Amino acid sequence: MDLNLKGKNAFVCGSTQGIGLASAKKLAERGASITLIARDKALLASVIPSLQGEGHDFVYADFNEPDSLREKIKAYLSNEKTIHILINNSGGPPGGPLIEAEEKEFIVAYNRHLICNQILAKAVVPGMKSAGWGRIINIISTSVKQVIPGLGVSNATRGAVGNWAKTLALELGGHGITVNNILPGFTNTKRITDLAKVRAKENDTTDIEIFNQWIKSIPLGRLAEPEETAAAVAFLASDSAGYINGADIPVDGARVST
Repeated sequence: MDLNLKGKNAFVCGSTQGIGLASAKKLAERGASITLIARDKALLASVIPSLQGEGHDFVYADFNEPDSLREKIKAYLSNEKTIHILINNSGGPPGGPLIEAEEKEFIVAYNRHLICNQILAKAVVPGMKSAGWGRIINIISTSVKQVIPGLGVSNATRGAVGNWAKTLALELGGHGITVNNILPGFTNTKRITDLAKVRAKENDTTDIEIFNQWIKSIPLGRLAEPEETAAAVAFLASDSAGYINGADIPVDGARVST
């Protein structure tokens, strides 16, 4: 099985923590040159030394400002550098019932996820087409298959990204570019810790009890670690996954049954 990524350049979004950081490290281990993308310049700079290999750098950009992201990526690619692998990953919107969501929450979430994904894809796909090889991997959520109560805006947004990706898979497959979605389940990240605190407050209980409830719903009986999702990302980025296209791949310990 060929999992080597030597000679490949990767954009990894949201790569200063959680699944994004774990994915950057795993791709670097496989030989890829990584360009980290996130909004904290100092934190980005601190991550670079933790990546195996050489040739890594970063672009700092706030995904709440799509126009700024577009300009920064355009400037970065002005030297005609080819990006072979794009990992779309960004923090989810706050929780809450869908009916209580303000319209502006949808605009913020769609900008951060769908619009920024589109900006990045449009920027890197010409190079992928020229190379005859490319991988676009979207870190989404199991809500693409089964909506998660209490995450109304997130459910709507993630579903849109899922269909965006499926459409791209049809359009780009003939150019040697695959587009796939990773659907993480409950994963040991800051995001899940924050959600547990919110749920605990809503239900007048403790975050530990919320975690216990979640763990009981997972056949493997534990949360995932970010590195486990990153391993799936690295596989999809490899030549060995070349015939996997347009797929939604849960990494959730079999919690979702559909």
